[in-house]
Amino acid sequence: MFKYNLIVMPIFSVNTYTIDCIFEVISNKINIIQNWTINIVFLDDDSIKNLNNNYRKIDKSTDVLSFHYYDDFTDLNDEDIAWEIIMSETKIKTQAIEYWLWEEKEFYKLLIHSILHILWFDHEIDEEYKIMQNLEENIYKEVFEK
Repeated sequence: MFKYNLIVMPIFSVNTYTIDCIFEVISNKINIIQNWTINIVFLDDDSIKNLNNNYRKIDKSTDVLSFHYYDDFTDLNDEDIAWEIIMSETKIKTQAIEYWLWEEKEFYKLLIHSILHILWFDHEIDEEYKIMQNLEENIYKEVFEK
């Protein structure tokens, strides 16, 4: 199971027990090695826009970016920081309003989505989108509707 570090806490509250549950459910559902550490970082909209422009050549803000630091993960141990998930607090707040969610719940949804990307799931084509969306919904339900 992944380990994680919360770097730069958001203004809204997050529950580390819930984050732990998300990681545990994902670990149980997806049979892919998950023995690395992930940094979870919260930034303002301008900072994430700059990162998006610098690394993806997209000059606009986004809700979440993920970065990996190794091409080969086979020799890493659980203390090695292999990934970072960078989240926009501004986007989390505005999307929470748009989707009628608490900010914390929008964060959890984005976290699940990001972790699935880290585990090589994608949504570029319809078939992949359906697989990833079903996984997201199942994980969310298992964590929050126990």
